[in-house]
Amino acid sequence: MRFDTVIKNGTVVTATDTYASDIGIAGGKIAAIAQSLAAENAGKVIDAAGLLVMPGGIDVHTHLDMPFGGTTSSDDFQTGTIAAAHGGTTTLIDFAIQYKGQTLRQAFEGWMKKAEGKAVTDYAFHCIITELGDAHLEEMGQLVREGVSSFKLFMAYPGVFMLDDATIFRAMSQAAKYGGLICMHAENGGVIDVIVQRALAEGKRAPKYHALTRPTTAEAEATARAIALAEMAGAPVYIVHLSCNDALEKVREARDRGLPAYAETCPQYLFLSIDNFDVPGFEGAKYVFTPPLREKWHQEKLWQGLAKDTLQVVSTDHCPFCYKEQKELGKDDFTKIPNGGPGIEHRLSLVYTGGVHGKRFSANRFVQLVSTAPAKLFGLYPHKGTVAVGSDADLVLFDANEEQVISAKTHHMRVDYSMFEGIRVKGAAKTVLSRGRAIIENGKFVGRPGAGQFVRRQGYSGA
Repeated sequence: MRFDTVIKNGTVVTATDTYASDIGIAGGKIAAIAQSLAAENAGKVIDAAGLLVMPGGIDVHTHLDMPFGGTTSSDDFQTGTIAAAHGGTTTLIDFAIQYKGQTLRQAFEGWMKKAEGKAVTDYAFHCIITELGDAHLEEMGQLVREGVSSFKLFMAYPGVFMLDDATIFRAMSQAAKYGGLICMHAENGGVIDVIVQRALAEGKRAPKYHALTRPTTAEAEATARAIALAEMAGAPVYIVHLSCNDALEKVREARDRGLPAYAETCPQYLFLSIDNFDVPGFEGAKYVFTPPLREKWHQEKLWQGLAKDTLQVVSTDHCPFCYKEQKELGKDDFTKIPNGGPGIEHRLSLVYTGGVHGKRFSANRFVQLVSTAPAKLFGLYPHKGTVAVGSDADLVLFDANEEQVISAKTHHMRVDYSMFEGIRVKGAAKTVLSRGRAIIENGKFVGRPGAGQFVRRQGYSGA
């Protein structure tokens, strides 16, 4: 058999297995996996000696080219996917926002235009619902049939994104009917708004008050409520960016009862804490995102949640705003600091460092968290999320022992700071393939803007 590319001498790591093997690629797909494949039958040979060969990372929570608070996130679909590729992510799911007065289709088509011609990796969309009339309910079914099989709802940001419980329940019921999955931003937005207004009235305007006005109890209450609404609707639910043990316990209780409740966390909650706000002047604005950073002891609880499958996924919630000009919009009022931080590039290295090198879980569990579980939950599996004959040749050749220090000076995200500045990681993507094409070769970008494709996803079928 003739191959476009053969990867030789690597150690294949999937969510379930680890073994030495060669991989043959043809037509953008994995065509053969064997102990030895002849190099002379290949157009190109990649030597993966000493490297792990894993399925490409799947980041199911990013915000590229997103308007927010009078500005727009600093990475678009070109710069954001290039940074993602450098970190070993080959597919991302972003969010198409339905603004008031829009149909869901208008939202989806608007975001497709942002990505087309720019993305270097494959991409898909969740649809953010901000209003839900009868026509929108019908659109949900149509979008699921067309491969947009997940929807995001907010319990926070009153007057902007927040929906009431009745609307959430109706959306969940409709999603269950058509095989869609609801992603929930779970915080009690009404109560938080009262706490925020009190803080402002007391002259508490520094960045740290963003965290101090969003208590863990507000996240836990909303998480429990989201799960209860989903149970009444007979629907699965996926809690996004879970940040604290209080909310984690609500997910654990639901899963112990056998409910289809799932949750993700993000590297910022695993590596950073509220102590990061204790920096000079306005520098704490770099750490303003929602949910906020918590006390340090929550970190180990979240790592345990990842190891024990209370948490199924690590995503980034990548939503970058430059410190100069953008974050500084909130210099005198923490509520005006654009919410979000940059992380799309460092997810795999951080999770491998803390999880595998930290002896909290195996390399197989790592693959499950950053690729396979996201693929299964969001209708991408088995085309993506595994190394198998017939799957897309989205592959990462990963050096488990390469050490790097994260810095804004060397990262590829279009933002002037790093949340993880100075953190030493061990484990790095060296060569990255998207549907058989090299987009990173020995750490250098060799891809092409616009080569990334929109991926139609299947409906929810369980993890």
